[in-house]
Amino acid sequence: MLQVVVVGLSYRTAPVELRERFSVAQDELESKLVNLSDEGKVEECLILSTCNRIEVYAVSKDVYSSVEEINGFLAESAGVPTKSLSQCVYVSVGGMAVKHLYRVASGIDSMVIGEPQILGQVKQAYKTSVLRGTAGLILNRLCHSAFFVAKKVRSETGIGSRAVSVSYVAVELAKRIFDDLSKRAVMLIGSGDMAELAAKNLLRSGVGELLIASRNFDHSSSLSRKLNGKPIKYDERLYFLKDVDIVITATGSPDFIIKPSHVRQALKLRRNEPIFMIDIAVPRNIDPRVEELSDIYLYDIDDLKNVLDKNVKTRRADAEKAEEIVSDAEKAFGAWINSLKVVPTIIDLKNRFESIKKTEVERTLVKLGSFTDRDKDAVNLMASRIIDKILHNPLTNLKKEASTSLGALYVDSVKRLFELESKILVVEEEEDELAIQNWN
Repeated sequence: MLQVVVVGLSYRTAPVELRERFSVAQDELESKLVNLSDEGKVEECLILSTCNRIEVYAVSKDVYSSVEEINGFLAESAGVPTKSLSQCVYVSVGGMAVKHLYRVASGIDSMVIGEPQILGQVKQAYKTSVLRGTAGLILNRLCHSAFFVAKKVRSETGIGSRAVSVSYVAVELAKRIFDDLSKRAVMLIGSGDMAELAAKNLLRSGVGELLIASRNFDHSSSLSRKLNGKPIKYDERLYFLKDVDIVITATGSPDFIIKPSHVRQALKLRRNEPIFMIDIAVPRNIDPRVEELSDIYLYDIDDLKNVLDKNVKTRRADAEKAEEIVSDAEKAFGAWINSLKVVPTIIDLKNRFESIKKTEVERTLVKLGSFTDRDKDAVNLMASRIIDKILHNPLTNLKKEASTSLGALYVDSVKRLFELESKILVVEEEEDELAIQNWN
């Protein structure tokens, strides 16, 4: 019987220095996909390769051999002995493999729960497998159901609607204060990684202008080129305070670099237009008394983490709801997989009865001697109705049992009783669904 298998490693099981060894160009990934498929141990396959995971999804009749083949493939891809991967690689088969893909596509299995990029990466992996001809009936159905599950999780749980990193929290708060970020300017003071990431996320959210100030002007210039911003001298930071709507500070200064008097003057020149200030530095760069001024929204690192903690708790609750959606979808996919065992048997059984009907109808018509087309149609219709009535209950029960643990036993019994030689159904998904519908 064909089964879905996933073999891979991720941020949960392997360090970045190992994961990065699997980083390959798209054309190389496609050739690896075809090579794996050509080995003959798998019927269908798909490779999902991101910075946080490398996973091979396969459909195979021989799970043990296919896992061995994929393990060897992964080791060869990374240029390491197979044994060195044994502690990092995980394997899931059948329903667990299906559920794993659903969790990955939905963002439940991501390093940051609910992150949206992974769904696009799964779609790209599927597209590649389709273009290279390694996705067949089962992977086609599996991937499209994974896309549906991911959409359902997003729409019904809001799992990705709350920021769960300090840099994204800054963006979330900025959007609460300013309706249209495209008309807003940001000043980044310092060159820390976290502040840079916050600035990047604000830019992605449509902020119109970015000013960068650093004690080292070369650093300001370099970062400005990287982020398409404008470098300014560190001593000019207070002058430009009146021109910006968002200020991010992340310097190593032991003293406050922005004080109430500085902000008060800027507000006066801005005609009390609000300023959103994010102080990521430790020790703090902005005098906390600044928050006492009207039209100032000041958040330090602890404030951001408090918001972050609330968001994380909410996402965890959403993740529990998402798991229920995933479990229901996995059961439905399992029922569909089981139906593949019964459809060929149903078709063979129908063909057997049709053959018998044709032979007996022709024999009866010969005995009648003289008959009209109307007589012929009437005999054919009667024979078809008799067959339909005889097969109705057996086929209904056969389809019902196909999704249970006794499904294989029922299918095998029918094949033995009627001496049928059904093979694994290999047709396009649309044809398969039509065949099932014809017997509903």
